[in-house]
Amino acid sequence: MLGRVGHNELRLRPVARFPNNPVRTIDGLHWNILELYRNVLVGLHAAVREEPRLTSAGIDSWAVDYALLRGRRMLGNPYHYRDERTGGGVHATHDLVAPADLYAGNGLQFLPFNTLYQLAADRLAGSLDDVDTMLLIPDLLGFWLTGEQVAERTNASTTGLLRIGGGSRAAAGRTVAAAAISAATVTAASAAADWDDALIERLGLPRSIFPRLVSAGERIGSLLPDVAAEIGSATRLDLLAVGSHDTASAIVAVPMTGDTDAFISSGTWSLVGVELASPVLTEASRAANFTNEGGVDGRVRYLRNVMGLWLLSESLRTWEAQGSTFELPFLLAQAAQVTGPVTVFAVDDPRFLAPGDMPARIRSYCAEHGLPVPGTPVELVRSIVESLAAAYAETLRAASELSGMSIRAVHIVGGGSQNDLLCQLTANRTGLTVLAGPVEATAIGNVLVQARAQGLVTGSLDSLRALVAQAYAPRRYRPAA
Repeated sequence: MLGRVGHNELRLRPVARFPNNPVRTIDGLHWNILELYRNVLVGLHAAVREEPRLTSAGIDSWAVDYALLRGRRMLGNPYHYRDERTGGGVHATHDLVAPADLYAGNGLQFLPFNTLYQLAADRLAGSLDDVDTMLLIPDLLGFWLTGEQVAERTNASTTGLLRIGGGSRAAAGRTVAAAAISAATVTAASAAADWDDALIERLGLPRSIFPRLVSAGERIGSLLPDVAAEIGSATRLDLLAVGSHDTASAIVAVPMTGDTDAFISSGTWSLVGVELASPVLTEASRAANFTNEGGVDGRVRYLRNVMGLWLLSESLRTWEAQGSTFELPFLLAQAAQVTGPVTVFAVDDPRFLAPGDMPARIRSYCAEHGLPVPGTPVELVRSIVESLAAAYAETLRAASELSGMSIRAVHIVGGGSQNDLLCQLTANRTGLTVLAGPVEATAIGNVLVQARAQGLVTGSLDSLRALVAQAYAPRRYRPAA
């Protein structure tokens, strides 16, 4: 994504898109990271061709997954978080540290694929022997571009191995072009969060594999000469740290106007919650499985993962494999016309996590729980969307109660913001006004952090969000009477 940011200017356009398809081998499910890196180079080449004076780039991606390196060499393709190998890591970790103690230190919700459980599985398998470095996905791509090995704090906060901490600091100038790279798709925050050396030691992990931490807005380094030549860059091009967890970047671009707004970053996963100045570490919060993840400027993203649009995309993939091709807009339009009771199921049941026949799994869940079983694809799509909206509403009520925040409005950004049915049902279920957009919130937040780091825009997150609201006016959905 190529962005232009300046005083009262915020524009974004795609210059290259590419698929991100995992690959299953005999030893499990992996990311095709070399293909992703090749496409990053293709995208940067396209950006430089369109904007020869490109000044910087920033990378964001999904969280928790990583590569292991010996020296400068990657030791195998990174595992996909949906791989089944982490079960033993969960048990091994909880045998050493009680879940309540983990939460008190890292504030993270329990997800079986959190990085600390994956690393525990690697330790049990002997895969950490002779490893020099662990790099999360955006940091790995950044290393290949610049030769610098670092870990950006917002993404590192999802590993479970960072101590809870944070801080905040803000950062008309000229207009400049910046590239945002998403592998899924200021001044530096003064952050107190650092690697939790005591926890790392208790878990038997080698402290030496965890790289130096940087905060969003810091310069990582310039592109290596060979990389610059390959993409056709004739000028120095810096890679800047952004909110490298894609949700951290997305939340920067949520056009919230006050401290009573909630957010839903709706994509493959739905991240549902509120932004806070400090974490919530109560036992009630842990029991409700809420997470405290690092945000840009030391903010806390207090949220819970909801299964998300994965349920729809995996259903479409299943139907296509079975010989029935459906267009999602058609199914959604038909689903909006469904009258009468709609089956609502628990979208976060573990059976829905792995790839596979999602329609069959949903029908099986409904049958096991005495719920009406959706028959046609249209009925199933309506059930998925209604169930997602119900999960959003339940999660927002819990976020309000646990944080003490009175929520007045809900912002939906990302791919789900284009789904009229989902937005309207969320308004109906929550009883709150839903403001939808922007769709490309992650890339927008990415380029805004770059622009502020270079002094092209100034101010707090509030001022950045005001620029987003001006450039991308949200659509409003009010609760049905």
